Amino acid sequence: MAKKLTLGPVNRVEGDLEVQLSVEHDKVKAAYIKSTLYRGFENLLVGKVPMDALAIVPRICGICSVSQSVAAASAINDLTGTPMTENGEHVTNIILATEVIADLLTHFYLFFMPDFTHPCYQNESWAEETAERFTAVKGSRHGQMLKSRAEFLHIMGILAGKWPHSMVFQPGGVSKVVSMSEQMKLLGIVNNFKVFLESALFGDKLENVTQISSLEQLECWHQQQDGFASDLSLFLTLSNSLSLESFGASANNFLSFPSYQQQQQAHYPGGVIINNKTYPLDTKHIDEQLDFSKLHGSHSHPSEGVTQPDINKENAYTWCKAPRYQQQVMETGSIARQLLANDPLAVSLVNHSGANIQNRIVLRLIEMAQLTLNIEQWLMAIKPNDDFCHHQPLPKEGIGMGLTEAARGALGHWLKVENGKIVNYQLIAPTSWNFSPRDNLGAPGALEQALAGIDYKTDKDKQKLQHIIRSFDPCMLCTVH
Repeated sequence: MAKKLTLGPVNRVEGDLEVQLSVEHDKVKAAYIKSTLYRGFENLLVGKVPMDALAIVPRICGICSVSQSVAAASAINDLTGTPMTENGEHVTNIILATEVIADLLTHFYLFFMPDFTHPCYQNESWAEETAERFTAVKGSRHGQMLKSRAEFLHIMGILAGKWPHSMVFQPGGVSKVVSMSEQMKLLGIVNNFKVFLESALFGDKLENVTQISSLEQLECWHQQQDGFASDLSLFLTLSNSLSLESFGASANNFLSFPSYQQQQQAHYPGGVIINNKTYPLDTKHIDEQLDFSKLHGSHSHPSEGVTQPDINKENAYTWCKAPRYQQQVMETGSIARQLLANDPLAVSLVNHSGANIQNRIVLRLIEMAQLTLNIEQWLMAIKPNDDFCHHQPLPKEGIGMGLTEAARGALGHWLKVENGKIVNYQLIAPTSWNFSPRDNLGAPGALEQALAGIDYKTDKDKQKLQHIIRSFDPCMLCTVH
């Protein structure tokens, strides 16, 4: 007979997360992911004028507030039909990429790597070095990373005014005008941040790291470094030791939204991969299913969705909805957006071993290097004498959709306006995709699938469950927005 176990509340997670396991014969038979705190931000927006969303939705999360702001501004922009200025696109991309990089950096150093300092690993060859660098609070890398991150986030002060909860993003562009002297100062900040990445995280030039295009090249790069020379090298060493590429697979279906717009093209084009076939994104195929959510209703497209609590709903075990694309369970995040951008390393890694702990982390770190180089390009593309925003009056009626990519994956906002007021506002956050409950057909969500079948005997087995959970980088505040 299967026994029920509960992990949680899981520490070092934004918000409240519990994982219920059904364990039989020392193996996880099934997992149930529980978002335990209802918030209901969407309902706060009903009755407000559309521009109020720019002040309210960033407060959904203090970690990815820029991503929420960008999605909201994009939805209002879609409502008005206002074209973005080129400068507005560049500044938006810079601020968004800065937040994503800071988030990816924080996840690796403060959330993910400390789990490998657990006593169950004390006899591993890499244990002492890992503990020295990554022990929670005391690790030598923590102070270095936090100092570098703080200095890097000065970009937010210059361009966004503050972080989190900036009001710089507008439909049609940004409210900030960037001078030539500020351009130079910002480039200096990025250059200083590169010093930390190249000396500590990669032990190599960013340009070299971003040119790694296959699993074989990654292995060769790792062999050329001392196994502990950089933090990426140390991670690959311990990952090989623990066979992390063998654990944490989801359905291997991937979804990404277009992001980092530049003159009607997106740096990440978005799309979906289902059963190893790539398709263009069509948001009409998105459906939020509620049979196992503590919310009224059964299913709907997000543009028609409601967020109404039903705490006594039979069989419901979470406040998270179950978003699906063409009835398929989807995974989102760095791995998805790089695959759908046809990044050769992402394609090589996933073709070799699918979605797993190692591939998710490696592609997050490589993406950090890529985005840092992109920020330099976007900074140099700013033309201080050109417009930074186009202004248009808001229509009294209409609908809008705003799509972007947060650090954790695809983020979408949908709003409907009547008589100049919001009558419905719905959003799907990345963790809603990855940490969703079972859908109306009973199919488990991405993390629920990834945990099923894992051994549950030793302390190392139990730590493996933690590594899988963290490889998706949960943010439960956004999930239950």
